[in-house]
Amino acid sequence: MPQFLLTPQAAPIVLLLLSNVFMTFAWYGHLKFKTAPLWTAVMVSWGIALVEYWFAVPANRIGSAVYSAAELKTIQEVITLIVFAVFSVLYLKQPFTLNYAIGFCLIGAGAFFIFRGPLD
Repeated sequence: MPQFLLTPQAAPIVLLLLSNVFMTFAWYGHLKFKTAPLWTAVMVSWGIALVEYWFAVPANRIGSAVYSAAELKTIQEVITLIVFAVFSVLYLKQPFTLNYAIGFCLIGAGAFFIFRGPLD
């Protein structure tokens, strides 16, 4: 593994990416199995989410050395949108519309201002 991925700046991003892959499957993966009992979907999702926590908690602990809580949350949200967009197209086979792209870009604009620094 390249050393830069282990830095306090990069490790949280890598861990949050992994975390979001698991969480996206936990929250939305069951939509392909609508005939399964709801309790089964909940229990399987809970098991997947437990794995997700093993990535998310260290990501935030490590990241807090170099990022504010707001920055960490913003990183997580941007990663969530990217992971979800890919997941919804490839796994759920749902179209990615222009409305979604515009909405995600507006959220990305918000992320820009979080990392930009103070407006003076």
